[in-house]
Amino acid sequence: MEKTKGVVKSLTEIAIALLSLAIVASLLVGPSNMSFLGDVVGNITDLVRSLGSAGLAGLISLGIILALVDR
Repeated sequence: MEKTKGVVKSLTEIAIALLSLAIVASLLVGPSNMSFLGDVVGNITDLVRSLGSAGLAGLISLGIILALVDR
């Protein structure tokens, strides 16, 4: 079980690093030039907007997401 947790943690760290790279690349060259990654910044903006409009449920969801990423 510990090995599986380690693998999941490593994959999560890689995914966060790739997401960071995609955000920076999208901001540098613009979303129209990032056809293979899509509109990363727009997707994050939409996610934050939908969590914000959900009220308390969105706030709880955001707390859970942050707790999972912080592990």
